[in-house]
Amino acid sequence: MSIMAQTLQLAFRIAIVWAGGFLLAVAVRALLPDKIGFTLYGSEPNLFVPYSRIGFWTCLLAAVTVTALVVIRAMLVDLGLRS
Repeated sequence: MSIMAQTLQLAFRIAIVWAGGFLLAVAVRALLPDKIGFTLYGSEPNLFVPYSRIGFWTCLLAAVTVTALVVIRAMLVDLGLRS
């Protein structure tokens, strides 16, 4: 497979992961109500964190993580390290 084909395949995989991450994040945000969550107590005024926001950022963090892993794997293959 040529370098250009591998690059396009990698870009397509990353786009699919990001699209899936965003769709999952939006679905989590839409399904979970904003009034359910937990409160962080401290010396400042209390901070309420709804579960819908936690789910949204978790999905986006997963997309970033998978993207990083795919890019690192591609870099290792370029260096000649194959699993």
